[in-house]
Amino acid sequence: MVTDPLAEPVARPAPSPWNPANAITGLRILLVPLYGWLLLSGADVAEKRFWAAGVFALAVVTDRVDGELARRHGLVTNVGKIADPIADKALMGMAFVGLSALAELPWWITAVVLVREVGVTVLRFFVIRHGVIAAGRGGKLKTALQSATLALFTLPLWVFPHASSWRTGAWVLMALAVAITVLTGLDYVVKAFRLRQTSERAAMKRARARARRDA
Repeated sequence: MVTDPLAEPVARPAPSPWNPANAITGLRILLVPLYGWLLLSGADVAEKRFWAAGVFALAVVTDRVDGELARRHGLVTNVGKIADPIADKALMGMAFVGLSALAELPWWITAVVLVREVGVTVLRFFVIRHGVIAAGRGGKLKTALQSATLALFTLPLWVFPHASSWRTGAWVLMALAVAITVLTGLDYVVKAFRLRQTSERAAMKRARARARRDA
C-alpha cells in the first residue's frame, strides 16, 4: 500500500497513568515507610538493619527500572514525572532523618541535604516559565553517592569484621556525597540564573521593554 507523504502523522494517544512504570514508582513510595520502620525500630538489632538495607537497596533499584521501562516503552506520563522525584526524595529524606534520629548521622548533614533538595525543587518551579533545568551528570553522581553511603550507614557495620574500617569508609563516602550535593546545588543556581537571562521568554521581555522605550 502506497502512503501519502503529505498526510499528517497520526498522533499517538497519551499513555495511561495506570502502567507498569508508574506501578513500580508507587511500590517505591510504599517501601519508604517500611524502610523507616525497620530502621527506627531496629536501631541495635542487626537482623532488622540488614532487612532495612535490603529494602533500601530494592527501592534504589526500582528507581532505575521504572525510568528505563517508561522511556523504552513510551510510558512517560505527567503522573510519573511528578511521582518519581517525590519517591526519590521521600526515600533519601527518610534515610537521612532516620539516621540522624538514631544519632548515627549529625543533624547538620541532614539539614544541608534537605535544604539543597527542597531549594532545587523550588528553583525549578521558579524558572519553569523560562524552561526546564535538566538533571546533569553531577546530579546522577550525587544520587549514586548518597544511595551507596546511606546503604552503608543503614547496615549494622558493628557486626562486620574490621568494623572500624567499614565505618571510616562510610564517612569518607558521606563527605564526598555532601560535597557533591552542595556543589551540584550551586550549579543549579548558576543554571537557573543563566536560563532566566538567555531564554526566549527573557529575550521577548527585553524586546518589549526596548520597544516601549523607543516609542
